[in-house]
Amino acid sequence: MNSIFAGILKIWEFFANNILTQPAYMIGFIVLIGYMLQKKPWYDSLAGFLKATIGYMILIVGSNGLVTSFRPILAGLKDRFHLTATVIDPYFGQNAVTDGLEKTFGRSFGDVMILLLIAFVFNILLVRFSKYTKLRAVFTTGNVQVQQAATAFWILLFAIPSLGRIEVLLVMGVLLGLYWAVGSNMTIKPIQQLTDGGGFAIAHQQMFGIALVAWISDKMKQSTNKKGNKSVKRLEDITLPGFLRIFNENMVATAILMFLFFGIIMFVLGESYFHQLFITSNGVSGLAKGASFFFYILTTSLGFAVNLAILQLGVRTFVGELTESFTGISDTILPNSVPGIDVAATFAFGEQNAVTIGFLFGALGQFLAIGALMIFHSPTIIIAGFIPLFFDNAVFGVIANNRAGAKAAMILPFLSGIIQVIGAALISTWIGMSKFGGYLGMFDWDTVWPVFTVILKYLGYFGVIIVAGILLLIPQLEYRKDPKNYFLMVDDYDAYKKNKGIE
Repeated sequence: MNSIFAGILKIWEFFANNILTQPAYMIGFIVLIGYMLQKKPWYDSLAGFLKATIGYMILIVGSNGLVTSFRPILAGLKDRFHLTATVIDPYFGQNAVTDGLEKTFGRSFGDVMILLLIAFVFNILLVRFSKYTKLRAVFTTGNVQVQQAATAFWILLFAIPSLGRIEVLLVMGVLLGLYWAVGSNMTIKPIQQLTDGGGFAIAHQQMFGIALVAWISDKMKQSTNKKGNKSVKRLEDITLPGFLRIFNENMVATAILMFLFFGIIMFVLGESYFHQLFITSNGVSGLAKGASFFFYILTTSLGFAVNLAILQLGVRTFVGELTESFTGISDTILPNSVPGIDVAATFAFGEQNAVTIGFLFGALGQFLAIGALMIFHSPTIIIAGFIPLFFDNAVFGVIANNRAGAKAAMILPFLSGIIQVIGAALISTWIGMSKFGGYLGMFDWDTVWPVFTVILKYLGYFGVIIVAGILLLIPQLEYRKDPKNYFLMVDDYDAYKKNKGIE
């Protein structure tokens, strides 16, 4: 029996390390399975696998380019002002868990991968029985699953330290699997409306945030309509006068705004900091001796526009294949379902300037909140991480602009930025992760999960039931709002629009 279990575990480890936690291959694998279930010729299935995998790899190049270029700049603020601080970034958060699990709880990070397996299988089961659960989305973003499993593992060990190893894995496996299924399910409506039936949901770190932004945006639009304005002004509807018209072009607007934004930060850090960063032996980007600081800032800022364009190309390359192939899975194995994928997939839809505007106003909110933490002598000072700074707030800008216009695209990411910093400071200090220099820091983990942590900490086992009950209730309430069209939204979006009278 032990040898059988060990064999199964080895197979799982191989699948987890090489496919599940490698989003490009996971997406390619899903496309391959979908086309095979549709009984397409092997060469068409192979082509679909390659196109989807390569497309996702292109997205990763753009995404990693954004993060790699600007993480040292934001980290430089920590070094420049000699702050002992917590960086809100998924990878810093994962490193904090890796470093702190043994020291704080005497547990191994290896259990995180077992937790991930339990949560993933439970997510699939919840969708398989969608007739009863009303859940329609499978969480497929493997790198995000690892980050969340790590932080969730820490949270449960902190909240209910009396749990044994098996109990921790089972309890948090169920709760995390529910969060993945429920959260990605909540994004289906706003994402289907944004993409006009793109056939996917978001499986990332701000799923509840996307649903909340969509709901608030709709309320803002209703308020505008009550005041007699029949339509809202979106960013794409604004025609700027004179020389400001150059901002109507996405790449130009992005380049100029990023030059101003990062130019100020890089100027504050100083030329000497970037000279020190220049290490040719391992390819770290920095300023060579004798090179122009101005053109270094310009090149770094323009790189933002370049990487964003690469990211959008990747999205366009793989989304079509994924949508078409997933019908094979939804028709046979997982009826009434869609795949949940990386949040970056939204950046190829809607107004492109909304991505930049969402990022900039979210950054403004974050920096103001960080200043407030310093003024009020918070025990934990937060350092902005690029991933929450950009990926949360950019998608909020896109969703808000699409539903309620330019004003919403500025206000909601700004508020999000404040919430990210304050929420991360509170939860990371309380659960003890701030001592290890990092916290996940994305929107849901600064809002929803702190609430869950309070419930679990003070109500124990009964709290587990309450959290699970809340998560199970959400899709039931969504279904009751429109039972006739709830599943039609993912099965046939054109028929859904016809039923709803949407042009």
